[in-house]
Amino acid sequence: MSRLNIPTVDQSLDAAKPLLAAVNKQLGVVPNLMKLVGHSPAGLEGYLSLSGALAKGKLSAALRERIALTVAEYNGCDYCLSVHSYLSTNLLKISAAEIDAARDGRSEDARTAAALHFARRVAESRGRVSDADLAALRAADFDEAAVIEIVLNVALNVLTNYVNNVAATDIDFPVVNAKSAA
Repeated sequence: MSRLNIPTVDQSLDAAKPLLAAVNKQLGVVPNLMKLVGHSPAGLEGYLSLSGALAKGKLSAALRERIALTVAEYNGCDYCLSVHSYLSTNLLKISAAEIDAARDGRSEDARTAAALHFARRVAESRGRVSDADLAALRAADFDEAAVIEIVLNVALNVLTNYVNNVAATDIDFPVVNAKSAA
């Protein structure tokens, strides 16, 4: 059971309701995370704004989902693993083997593997990656804009991982558990 109250959409603050309605329009459902973050309409707006902006960036949806899986596994966030496994499987049709590999920061595709390794290093080092980490990413043909977007995707996912880990958010997707807590 969640350690923080998860309001229904109707119980949410008035300032959060239009944001939650937009989430519902886009996804067809309002996930518990969104209702929870809606306790702070400013926080929900900030999260949705950054997420929406990054969706227009250089990184594909499939790579962004894989980064989310890498970071969620590292941070031991069962809620985010559940959501991103569901989205990866059902919306992006990523194979189970690639989803499992992404959780470990790996991929059969060398370019994707380089991005996931870098994302994991960003999370592990709290952004203090080595010159070699950055060089490996550049060698995989990622430019400066892509480097920034990978870092921002890591940060966006750390945000949701931490909120869910603090709240112990009730999982409203098929449950996936971290392989081991971070």
